[in-house]
Amino acid sequence: MPLQDYMKLVSVDDHAIEHAEVWTSRVPGKYGDAIPHIEEVEVDSARLQLGATAHGRVQTWIYAGKSYPQIGLNAVAGKDPRTWDVEPARFDDMRPGCYDPVERLRDMDEDGVWAQLCFPSFARFAGTRFLEGDDRELALDCVKAWNDWMLQEWCATAPDRYIPVCILPLWDIEHTTAELRRAMDMGARCISFPENCTPLGLPSFHTDHWDPVFAIAEEAGIPLMMHFGTSTRTPYVSPDAPTPVMVSQMGLNSMGTMADLALSRTFHAFPKLKVALAEGGTGWFPYMLERIDQVWERHRWYAGVDTGVRPSELIRRNIWGCFIVDQAGVDFRDRIGVRRLVWESDYPHSDSHWPHSRKEVETMLAQVPDEEAHRLAELNACELLGWRPWA
Repeated sequence: MPLQDYMKLVSVDDHAIEHAEVWTSRVPGKYGDAIPHIEEVEVDSARLQLGATAHGRVQTWIYAGKSYPQIGLNAVAGKDPRTWDVEPARFDDMRPGCYDPVERLRDMDEDGVWAQLCFPSFARFAGTRFLEGDDRELALDCVKAWNDWMLQEWCATAPDRYIPVCILPLWDIEHTTAELRRAMDMGARCISFPENCTPLGLPSFHTDHWDPVFAIAEEAGIPLMMHFGTSTRTPYVSPDAPTPVMVSQMGLNSMGTMADLALSRTFHAFPKLKVALAEGGTGWFPYMLERIDQVWERHRWYAGVDTGVRPSELIRRNIWGCFIVDQAGVDFRDRIGVRRLVWESDYPHSDSHWPHSRKEVETMLAQVPDEEAHRLAELNACELLGWRPWA
């Protein structure tokens, strides 16, 4: 049956394209041209690394002397898939809802979506862009500027419809905890955090390095949103494989994160810590719950892992799965845990079904009882985030 009118669609994974003045209007001018800013460049030079051949001018981000073109696939909402490409894009190539929070609300209304959690774009999903460059003072100010923009400008546009998320200066644990507390004071209800820290040159979940962050998050009841790709690593594919080969496998990143966390000390040290695997899919959960317990049974005695608690118990207690269109996950919801599944729309990326998200969700939940459908569409996300301002 269709979603009832009282069921609001709450998405835990969407993306905001930062407008051109996010950093130039907030970061102290003493850094000069090192501050992230947009420049117009000839398309040949901007696309050289991408192998493109088209001509013209594009807008590219410049940060600390390096160029970072805006990739077209990051903003395809409303476009015919036959026109998609990975080539650099301009703001005027995008729907205004990609970068304007007022226009985004109009697109959400057309899509039948009530609330969105919007990850960064240029800053990368967990702000890991600012691990690059040598000037850590500038990088810290850039992280703070993004949080100020997201929490005081974007979310403030509609506090009952935009879910407050923050990024952290991950290279310094003291700065990380200080910025987390500052963001929480501004209303942050979740943290965008890497799904695997080691490819970024940071300590893993098997150390105690992140304990101060996890302790604050656990005490405040705010989740770590681990979006696939935050580690900058993608599943291995043949070097000459077309892009869809990699995209089809991206859920493997989240599968690895689940195993990494469930067999680490993390959930033993922080039993109330909440983690959501953004854009990781859920249809694979039943297999992983079965497989990880099988491996644990046979290998726990020598491997230095906890020998008393099944990993599947920790997963069902501490991890939430996020899905866009995932009929397998919905059909196996009883084996996963109905309360551990949350929906996402992924606007304006290529997995988004804008402007038909509500219709797609209704089709996916057609055989699901109303009470459970309400959970999957709205209530689970609000419980995960501790956020439901319209209630």
